[in-house]
Amino acid sequence: VKPDVAFSFKDIGTEKSLMRKDAAKALEIMFKDAAENGIELYAVSGYRSYVRQKSLYDAEVERVGVEKAEQAVAIPGASEHQSGLAMDISSKSNRFYLNTAFANTSEGKWLKENAHRFGFILRYPKEKTDITNYMYEPWHFRYVGEKAARIMYEHNWTLEEYFNEVKKI
Repeated sequence: VKPDVAFSFKDIGTEKSLMRKDAAKALEIMFKDAAENGIELYAVSGYRSYVRQKSLYDAEVERVGVEKAEQAVAIPGASEHQSGLAMDISSKSNRFYLNTAFANTSEGKWLKENAHRFGFILRYPKEKTDITNYMYEPWHFRYVGEKAARIMYEHNWTLEEYFNEVKKI
């Protein structure tokens, strides 16, 4: 479904405006809470089909080679965007870019500190690239549900670390 939030692009009929229903509802609540706190967020990219992900991946391979491409763009079939649970988020203050500078904006800081309250995690943190095997992406948030997000936030865990702990239980 298409969440009722602000998007960074005009044509909101595209697939990248979609998310799974539970994630979309949580995103709406998070954006509303942010706005009530003076934070203006914009959704940039949600769902991606396999075909779209392959196109992005192939273009990145062409640009920088396979090894560097795999650090920046998920292999088709492995992208969290294909799950409908991820949304890339930016702000006007960051000119809607998806870059590391977003982390230093008031919007990026607010998301890092508050997204867990709505069931989202900062999926690829700066200090955990050796665990996630992805470059730092302060704009990429993944819906995992409020309980899991709270636990991960409290323990400063990535999704990989959380899964490792759950296996032990």
